[in-house]
Amino acid sequence: MEKIPAYVMDALAKPYVLTQEQIDFYQKNRFIKLKQVFDKETIAFFNEAIGKRVDIMNKENTPLEERSTYGKAFLQLFNLWKEDDVVKEFVLSKRLAQIATDLMQTNGARIYHDQALFKEGGGGITPWHADQYYWPLETDKTVTAWIPLQATPLELGPLEFSAGSHQIVEGRDLEIGDESENVIQQKLKVTNFEHVIEAFDLGEVSFHSGWIFHRAGANTTNEMRKVMTVIYMDKDMILKNPENKNQINDWNTWCPGATIGEVINTALNPIVYQKG
Repeated sequence: MEKIPAYVMDALAKPYVLTQEQIDFYQKNRFIKLKQVFDKETIAFFNEAIGKRVDIMNKENTPLEERSTYGKAFLQLFNLWKEDDVVKEFVLSKRLAQIATDLMQTNGARIYHDQALFKEGGGGITPWHADQYYWPLETDKTVTAWIPLQATPLELGPLEFSAGSHQIVEGRDLEIGDESENVIQQKLKVTNFEHVIEAFDLGEVSFHSGWIFHRAGANTTNEMRKVMTVIYMDKDMILKNPENKNQINDWNTWCPGATIGEVINTALNPIVYQKG
């Protein structure tokens, strides 16, 4: 394993103390953007490390113009933590997991899975969707950390949120694609939920729950928009009876061997933070 500098390991372990105001904001809106979660040196280190691993794992060679809307949205690689010991330190870091635990208001967090989302130069939109459509999880005690590996202006296609839209049921049965973009966009137009479109500073990280609707714009630059994500769930999360083919696939892929009605406790779902 490549040696990780001591300052990086320190940054991954250092607590990030949330205020009650921040926790309340998240509980109301089901997303929050937090500045200075990581310093520029730590981001630079993992920009390189995660970029290298994505290059190794990526098998996509279809030209952008020949892909579907989903295929144009990003290069998507999963569970890098199982493939790369350096990336593993990042994904399983206590700093991120503690934030996730505090936002979920649980006693601890498990990994559901990670994914790199690299939006190529000229890459298209990421359509409106809610992540939890895909997840066979009993409750909404989930949170995704969306971690840009560079400063991310609007031109690169940062994540956008419909604040508080976890309250909307319509659209929850749609997988990500052209239909979800159109149906959810029309629904959100007739609501009072704020559409939040903002750049991300270097080291800024967003956290969002499974049922909030979100999207990302196109990457109108020639540069790669590099993002790492980590999906957390309550350490006591129960596997529910899957409701669609995607949830069956997620069960078999991200928590194989877990039993319906019992806590998801597999080798792919370690507890990464626990209070007390």
